[in-house]
Parts: sequence; C-alpha cells; structure tokens
Amino acid sequence: MIDIQKARNSFKIFLERYKDKNQLGFELKVIHTYHVVENAKEIATKLNLSEEDIYLAELIALLHDIGRFEEIIFLKQFDSVKFDHASYGVKMLFDDNLIRNFIEDDSYDEIIKTAIDNHSRLTIKEGLNERCLLHSKIIRDADKLDNFRVKKEEKIEAIFPGKLKYKSDMENSTLSDKVYKTIKNQKCVDIHDRITLIDYWCCVLAFIFDLNFKETYKIVKSNNYINILIDRFNYNDLETKIRMEDIRNIMNIFISNKVERSDFNEQ
Repeated sequence: MIDIQKARNSFKIFLERYKDKNQLGFELKVIHTYHVVENAKEIATKLNLSEEDIYLAELIALLHDIGRFEEIIFLKQFDSVKFDHASYGVKMLFDDNLIRNFIEDDSYDEIIKTAIDNHSRLTIKEGLNERCLLHSKIIRDADKLDNFRVKKEEKIEAIFPGKLKYKSDMENSTLSDKVYKTIKNQKCVDIHDRITLIDYWCCVLAFIFDLNFKETYKIVKSNNYINILIDRFNYNDLETKIRMEDIRNIMNIFISNKVERSDFNEQ
C-alpha cells in the first residue's frame, strides 16, 4: 500500500535535517523534485497505468534525487562525475533504511531501488524485469522533462553552482568536437566527455535522444524547449554559433518524427 501524502510529509521532514537551505542550488532541487513528481504522475496516467503504479511512479520521483541534497551541501556544486547521486541516494534509502520513513511496505523496494539507480545513467541496465524497466523509463522521462524546465527558468548560477557565475561565461564558451559529433549521431552525451560549459548545456539538450514515451516528446514539442534553451544564450564563437543552429535543426526534426510516428511504442 502506497500512501503518497504520507511520503510527501516525510519528504518535508527529511529536508529539515539540512540547516543551510540557502546553499545555492538547494531550493532548485526541492522545486525540481516536486515538478518531477507531477511529470511522473502525468506520464503514468497517460499510459493508463493502475492507480497503484501511478502512486509508485510519484513515490520514485519524490525520492529520485534524495542524494543530491548531500551532494550540494558537501560539494557546494552538482558534479555527477565526482559524486554519483543516484547510487548515494540508493545507499541512503536502503542501506541506511531511510526508505521506511516514506513507505512501510517493503514489497516495492526492488522497483524503487532499480528505478532510482537507473534514473541518471547514460543507458538503463539490461536484464530488468518488465515492471522495473517501466518505472525506470518513467522516472528518466519525468526527470529529463524537468531538466528542460530548470534550464529554461532558473538563474544560471543556480543551475551550475560552483561552475558558472555569469551568462557571459557560457556565451564565450565553445562546443567541443566530441560532444558535437555525439549529437550529430543522435546520441546522449556521456558526462565524462563534457569539457566546456557549452558541452554541459548541450548534454541537457541531448536528453531528447533518450526519451521513452510519445507523450514526453509531445510535452517537449509543445513547450518549444529546444529553441528556447538554444536561444537563451548568444554564442560569441562563430563555429559554435553555426554548430548550435545545426543542433537546433537536428533535434527539432528528431522530436517531430517521434511525435508523428504512428508506430512509436508507448511502452
């Protein structure tokens, strides 16, 4: 039995353990979490899942970034290379038994653990059972959707705490050859390949190559995320400016094709 309201109340209590809530990026992650919960609920509902699986999708979303709060407090930045927040979140929840604060029933533990562990990987682990795979896909899409919103709405210094202070830092950056080639091949960018600030930005844009549901692509398209995110900056390096226009074209065509395909598998 999943009591999603009890889980939400427990999440608020969990956040109280952190005294320095003014740390740059902390509130961003709180807001992000609640948006991901709503995204997961919407996706699961559009997939016509049972009430139980809709609540489960919401619970996974509520807990998916729980390791991020440790990361921002101790590292003062988000750095997925130095700190695997997904694995750390799994440790907090299951090794430290924090999960029982959010749900008493342990019958969902494998699904929750698997989905959180897989939510930020470059690709989902192979060999998952059907339900674990489904919820891993839902949280990945829900998380990526809100990453687009965050990059559209939030202050740039809060998005990249410890890495960037001014908009001009991004605008004077260049796009590395390897990241550009990856995007031209319509693949997600490996976090270890990011070198420049523009690489970090394009890594987020490239999330569109790894969405699982037509509904997610419809949301991306209706919000015009690719154009808005690309247009958030001027690109002072001419070659980078040309490359960003090429990326815009590649991505918009890719999204339109996903939305228009009648044979695109919803699950």
